[in-house]
Amino acid sequence: MNASPSHQPHPAEWTETQGLLPSAERDLPAGRHQLHKEQMMAQIHEDLRTATATATRVAPVKRPNPFLRRTVLLPAMAFTLAGAVVGGLALTGGGADDGKTALATGPALTTQVGTADAKGAPGLLDRISLAAADTSVPTPHQGQYVYIASKVASTYYREDGDDSKVVSDELHSRQVWNSLDGKDGWLIEAGQTGDNGITLASKVPLAGAYDALAELPTDPDALLQRIYRDSDAHRDAEVPRDQAAFVAIGDLLTESYPPAKVGAALYKAAAKIPGVVAVDDATDATGRHGIAIARENPADGERTEWIFDKKSLRFLGERTVVVKKVADSRFKVGTVTFTSAITERSIVDANKQIPGQAS
Repeated sequence: MNASPSHQPHPAEWTETQGLLPSAERDLPAGRHQLHKEQMMAQIHEDLRTATATATRVAPVKRPNPFLRRTVLLPAMAFTLAGAVVGGLALTGGGADDGKTALATGPALTTQVGTADAKGAPGLLDRISLAAADTSVPTPHQGQYVYIASKVASTYYREDGDDSKVVSDELHSRQVWNSLDGKDGWLIEAGQTGDNGITLASKVPLAGAYDALAELPTDPDALLQRIYRDSDAHRDAEVPRDQAAFVAIGDLLTESYPPAKVGAALYKAAAKIPGVVAVDDATDATGRHGIAIARENPADGERTEWIFDKKSLRFLGERTVVVKKVADSRFKVGTVTFTSAITERSIVDANKQIPGQAS
């Protein structure tokens, strides 16, 4: 499950990117990081990355890789991330470039765009929901942590003097630990933190943590109503509300460990969102082929895909693919702007403990 990238197929074919638009520097796809209050985390991320950089070095313009993709879903935690930052979210332990090995870059990640089928989405999501409900998910107890290991890569626009082009980070490992209430945690990510990682301690509970997920309604209609209500309150105005709800659900499925009934309800809720489609073929970050549930954001022409094993319907990972060219984008159709693969999901007894190791 934790094989190195050298022993795994590449997430997408490496090809040269041509025909870039000579437009002004563009930030992230409209609203995705604002939607989840990730802009704050991204800024902290950039501060950590560039704190020891020389005055002449130009930081790459790229999709931020937030330390935690914590989606705000509970009204009482509406300003969770803001409170975490203002209240003293500790991001220490690795330092800006302390022990950090730079990731190699290559041409844009590209893929064949899978065929979308709107009519097939409800039936596929119903099957996925049934499979999720039938999955044996351990019930953690107080003091334990949710551990998630993954492989990730992204494509972004890098501007460094006269050398401006679309590049991608190499496929690399990411390990996240979260306490059940989200007040304690740790992150180790190649190229982003030092080898020892950084702490994700917070003074406030976080909505993406296990305790908060366990309190979500399991009735799909009630759950979707809550998702819409809270994503409406915090999404960027340019992001359509249906897309905001879809991304919110996806974030809860990626770096969390929802109870089986909640996971099943999230899939049933997703089936009720207009514009959700089934995709006949999609590949996760480690090259595993599967089927996908997806939705296109018309504002940026990018389609978010949740990828599942074709037989077991187990969640494999997520990717974002450019499926439509928009005027201000430097990305060609078929560009994979982000890809991930879950390699292990487990409950451990201590922060920074690896599954199978004694605490």
